[in-house]
Amino acid sequence: MHTIGSLGKISDIIDGCSDNPSRFLGPHPIEASGMKSAAVRAYLPGKDQAWLFHPGHGQNTPMKKIHPAGLFEAMCPMDGVTEKGQYQLRIDAGSGQMKTMHDPYAFPSFFTGFDLHLLGEGKHWSSYEKMGAHPRTVNGVSGVNFAVWAPNARSVSVVGDFNDWDARSHQMNRVGTSGIWELFIPDMAVGEKYKYRIRQADRAVDKCDPYGFAAEMPPRTASVVADLSVHQWQDQAWMERRGNEDQLAKPISVYEVHLGSWARNAEEEHGWFNYRHLAHELVKYCLEQNHTHIELMPVSEHPFTGSWGYQTVGYFAVTSRYGTPEDFMYFVDYCHQNGLAVILDWVPAHFPKDDHGLRRFDGTALYEHEDPRRGEHPDWGTLIFNYGRNEVRNFLISNALFLFDKYHIDGLRVDAVASMLYLDYSREHDQWIPNQYGGRENLEAITFLKEFNEQSHLQHPGVLTIAEESTAWGGVSRPTFDGGLGFSLKWNMGWMNDTLRYMRKDPIYRKHHHGELTFSLIYAFTENFVLPLSHDEVVHGKGSLLDQMPGDMWQRFANLRLLFSYMWTHPGKKLLFMGGEIAQWNEWNLEAGLQWDLLEWESHQGMQKLISDLNAMLVHEPALYEDDFTGEGFEWIDCNDWQNSVITYVRKGKNPDDFVVVACNFTPNSRDDFRMGVPMGGNYREVFNSDNSRYAGSDVINTDEIASQQIAWNGRENSIQFRLPPLGTVVFRPQR
Repeated sequence: MHTIGSLGKISDIIDGCSDNPSRFLGPHPIEASGMKSAAVRAYLPGKDQAWLFHPGHGQNTPMKKIHPAGLFEAMCPMDGVTEKGQYQLRIDAGSGQMKTMHDPYAFPSFFTGFDLHLLGEGKHWSSYEKMGAHPRTVNGVSGVNFAVWAPNARSVSVVGDFNDWDARSHQMNRVGTSGIWELFIPDMAVGEKYKYRIRQADRAVDKCDPYGFAAEMPPRTASVVADLSVHQWQDQAWMERRGNEDQLAKPISVYEVHLGSWARNAEEEHGWFNYRHLAHELVKYCLEQNHTHIELMPVSEHPFTGSWGYQTVGYFAVTSRYGTPEDFMYFVDYCHQNGLAVILDWVPAHFPKDDHGLRRFDGTALYEHEDPRRGEHPDWGTLIFNYGRNEVRNFLISNALFLFDKYHIDGLRVDAVASMLYLDYSREHDQWIPNQYGGRENLEAITFLKEFNEQSHLQHPGVLTIAEESTAWGGVSRPTFDGGLGFSLKWNMGWMNDTLRYMRKDPIYRKHHHGELTFSLIYAFTENFVLPLSHDEVVHGKGSLLDQMPGDMWQRFANLRLLFSYMWTHPGKKLLFMGGEIAQWNEWNLEAGLQWDLLEWESHQGMQKLISDLNAMLVHEPALYEDDFTGEGFEWIDCNDWQNSVITYVRKGKNPDDFVVVACNFTPNSRDDFRMGVPMGGNYREVFNSDNSRYAGSDVINTDEIASQQIAWNGRENSIQFRLPPLGTVVFRPQR
């Protein structure tokens, strides 16, 4: 048997700061007297006795204590059992009980050379299959494989309740020069809490797992071992259909939701429902409202509830506030089985400074930039990812692919894209560093966004990637091969700002601001746009949408019905934040939930019915969705009637016979004999009127079919005459 002096430096192991404990611990072949044996060494801090149980002879072999700190050694035959780590260590657990465990240092690495090569290149798109905590069985022994990237750490240990948070017990091995640390811990079960204790240059810090698949309920911050293979998916038909359809040629009406405040649970301390409960309630509601998509504000784990999820710590962990990963899989699966797509808000633009998160992960600026002029958002108090670093870019892209793969997500809405594109975003002239060409464009972020979009669409056909981008950056939703960023869709922030600014004005003044209403059609087809009335429009003192409308009570409701009707007939996909559909009075408050009690009133019921009917019309009228992104799908009838604040237009489908004509009156004056030119002669029927009494309107409607007349109007040979409601929108379809 070797002596302690021949084993080299062991002080690092004893102190819990070894970079490769497997060089000393575990089975080590030796040859003595022509016999192949193994010296099995174990570090069992604080133990006085230990035994090695070898299944080959079924006996306990006493281990020799070779160092007072708790280093033990025993000899055993070098056979397949030993090589595969199937021997066991036994210690006295007290009260005459023996504790038996497998040796964590007796198992081979989970990583191949190809894995390490791809990770170094930043091209390991399924890195989530190797990084983090993975339940697996190695050589017949079940346990959990841990892997974390921390290239500048002095040592890394896995700590948790299972080892009394003792960093000496499960020190990880550095895998070559990759910067990855790894350890297989046998006999560990799903549900165990853990962190990585990272010994930095000047301190040791407990960090949650960047690739952790689950986490404790905040404010607790440990990661939790999870098995993502448990759920049995039932959405195969949905997934196959999604990959074979052109999503942009379909009707899209998104209901944006914050899960914690859409409905409140009075029986739960924080007022939250579980993902499974929300699945049934939310799906039922969205089907009644005829929405096609649900968009969830971030459900990735975040420490501060008041950040709404936009300051993410656990990118791979759905928040435990509403349940487990399997619960969330059930939520998505149930949506798919009922014909609803699920979009998640995704935040690769920045991350918070919480000490258990990514900030200075291994003691250096690993995920962020060292220089705050590139690595910090002064407005938000958050840090910016270093998109030029291969491993960081790989982390983010594989996170997106993970959500598509493991959770069957149908789309990602990327938050704060503008802040990523510009180095001088929200900075004074001396607070930013130009790129290598002296410009303000963040070239590394641009490369990242393009690669994210390319891989998302390549590996998961049919998914949507959506940019919240508030500037005039060109080609956001154009293919990367055509010089674009590659997003499927882009939020039309210009339309939102112009339209809300116009709608807030008293109707008597609107004629002087007519251009704010019509300007969007100048650029409407430069991108694949989503028209958003999102959570951002009803927070930070802005008030609810209803509260932003001018006039008396009747006019406020009529104006909001008009806004929604104009939005649903304008080119572009639709997004509405929860509460807008019931004409909520209060600004959104995540602690209070929505004002569902308002539905006792007819006016609020009417708004809810209006949104349901607008969505139904959108789904059943190809003219309103088939050609949202080219000028072929839209034609002005009259955009110049500024004196009366009226606009009229045609929406057209792929089939020339599929069209509807729309008239919007932005004044409270009804017009009983309004005339409008139409594309062709024939009879027209009113298919929608926002002033209908069904919506608590004044019922200035057109009940009979209207025959066109050969009276030239608006530059057209044929026209129709009808009742144009006050502060209302009316839609006609030709009859055949």
